[in-house]
Amino acid sequence: MTILDGKKVSNDIKEEIAEHVSGMKAKGEKVPHLAAVLVGSDGASMTYVNAKVKACERIGFESTLIELPEYTSEEELLEKINELNTNDDIDGFIVQLPLPEQIDEQKILMAIDPDKDVDGFHPVNVGRMALDLPTFLPATPYGILELLERYQVETSGKNVVVMGRSHIVGRPMSILMSQKRKAGDATVTVVHSRTKNLAEITKQADIIVAAIGISEFLTGDMVKEDVVVIDVGITRVPDATKKNGYRLAGDVDFASVSQKASYITPVPGGVGPMTIAMLLKNTLLARERRS
Repeated sequence: MTILDGKKVSNDIKEEIAEHVSGMKAKGEKVPHLAAVLVGSDGASMTYVNAKVKACERIGFESTLIELPEYTSEEELLEKINELNTNDDIDGFIVQLPLPEQIDEQKILMAIDPDKDVDGFHPVNVGRMALDLPTFLPATPYGILELLERYQVETSGKNVVVMGRSHIVGRPMSILMSQKRKAGDATVTVVHSRTKNLAEITKQADIIVAAIGISEFLTGDMVKEDVVVIDVGITRVPDATKKNGYRLAGDVDFASVSQKASYITPVPGGVGPMTIAMLLKNTLLARERRS
């Protein structure tokens, strides 16, 4: 069994980008500039955004963090997005989700300039992805593809089961893995909360991408020998033995599934670091497109 080490691969990618950026600096070119908008003080969101800002510093990007209070109105946030859309110094930006309930997430995502949408969530970019046209790929699915490629996991002709149908992970993952690409050419099945006989389907899978948001849902008796498992989930599970009172768990019961898997991602240290690395890769692409 091989651990798909997202932490290591993401560090490799950051080093590659850092080298590219130092070359840009040497030529006197403008380095990529990523902005992040954080509304409110959700703990997990703050952790993610701070990690993104630190990653920018490490590889030589410029970064701007815009922190807005929880009570920010939809209109105020739309004004801020318009500022970022028209600011030529900013190459790409993200609005950290989830947003407070007074704000319509869809309206916000629609307002972002598709050419600066380095999260890859705008309908224009989703449409381009579905048509296999050059675009910003959503960072988490993009990270999974990169992980599979760098570990040379064979996907062509394989049965892939994607657990979950979210617009951020499940749906784009199912599209990308069915396309003609290095980590693609697979036969893809999407399962979700309404799927019947779910375990019968997962037992047929050569590769499983678990992105349903239920901790330790996929267990060893639901998979076959030598399965490749990508665990996208991350949940805080109460644990009295831990100093902070919880442990981080994925959507996969690692203890039982790893007994059968040929490759598996850990939680933490698997898909999470890859998401940030690919966001940086998208920002570099945004900068190059604008030059």
